[in-house]
Amino acid sequence: MLVISLSVTINKSPAWALTEENLLFLEAWRTVDRAYVDKNFNGQSWFRYRENALRNEPMNSREETYRAIKKMLSTLDDPFTRFLEPEKFKSLRSGTQGALTGVGLSIGYPLALNGSPTGLVVVSSAPGGPANKAGIGSGDIILAIDDESTEDMDIYDAAERLQGTEGSSVKLVIRSGTEIKDVVLRREKVTFNPVKTRLCEITRSGAEKSRIGYIKLTSFNQNASGAVKDAIETLRSNGVKAFVLDLRNNSGGLFPEGIEIAKFWLDKGVIVYICDNRGVRDIYEADGSNTVAASEPLVVLVNKGTASASEILAGALKDNRRAVVYGEPTFGKGKIQSVFELSDGSGLAVTVARYETPAHTNIDKVGIKPDHPLPTRFPTDEEEFCSCIKDPSSPCNLSSTQLFSR
Repeated sequence: MLVISLSVTINKSPAWALTEENLLFLEAWRTVDRAYVDKNFNGQSWFRYRENALRNEPMNSREETYRAIKKMLSTLDDPFTRFLEPEKFKSLRSGTQGALTGVGLSIGYPLALNGSPTGLVVVSSAPGGPANKAGIGSGDIILAIDDESTEDMDIYDAAERLQGTEGSSVKLVIRSGTEIKDVVLRREKVTFNPVKTRLCEITRSGAEKSRIGYIKLTSFNQNASGAVKDAIETLRSNGVKAFVLDLRNNSGGLFPEGIEIAKFWLDKGVIVYICDNRGVRDIYEADGSNTVAASEPLVVLVNKGTASASEILAGALKDNRRAVVYGEPTFGKGKIQSVFELSDGSGLAVTVARYETPAHTNIDKVGIKPDHPLPTRFPTDEEEFCSCIKDPSSPCNLSSTQLFSR
């Protein structure tokens, strides 16, 4: 505090009179100084960078100030710590509030998928959205958007380009495996109702029947925890004795929603450790006060489109031996970002921590490994799930006994 106070005093001397643009730059600098996970700031003196930037970087207009902030953030070499112009910041916030006009894609950086080709990787596509209906899925690479290469495009710029007026079109160049194809998508109002459910009634030996509740969670927006709780309670009121929680192609979202949903399934135990470069700095735990279904058998389904908050939830349920996990290794995003609004309406997305699962596993760029694979052609939607576990002759069949077995 003393160093900051002295610095401000010096900067307010006649030789260092701060302009409005300087103050905005300093606001961004202070936000990163307080929040960024790596207090070594990628091996540089963060205070010295501030002083040098104020002396040498042009900040005579808002555009120049934005460039100076972006240049500052680039020195951290962290693709997830980014500056957001006011429109991009507004767009990012709207994506967590339940509805968005676009093509229904969640995107990330290819490096998280073991050195994929340049471009942006599709983490997941919203069920029933324009991209999903066009056959674009997890692992596909977006090479261009409206003839603009994505090689050096950040995910926020790409997200802004994918959104737009309802009914307008956007052209994508997609690499799917070895195939490259042009796809034109018409933007739609994509409403993210994050939960879909099914009640599956299975006849066992004799006349005995088993009821399994299937819950598909597609995103962690601000409606997610309430919708999951309602789904659990509704299915339980209909006699469900076991649950399947499907997190496939769920690319994450709001961290607190993931924590809250984990508490529904756990009566006690660590959910996640929040760490910085000095080790564990915070622990999120379940104490039983929010438990809804802590005893019924539970299966969690994951795939390479399961990312971020989904991985926190899946890791908590797996490491606490609350659930059996089926599928394939998850995406591997083990870092947490917070979004901060600056005084002019712009914003910063800042990596504030990394997380470890309850078993102290760092899953960044590795993912969560499931307990068992799923059968070939196992359905990704709620419509066909019941038929797969009911029909022993189906190639996707898993008997209910096998499903819940460790």
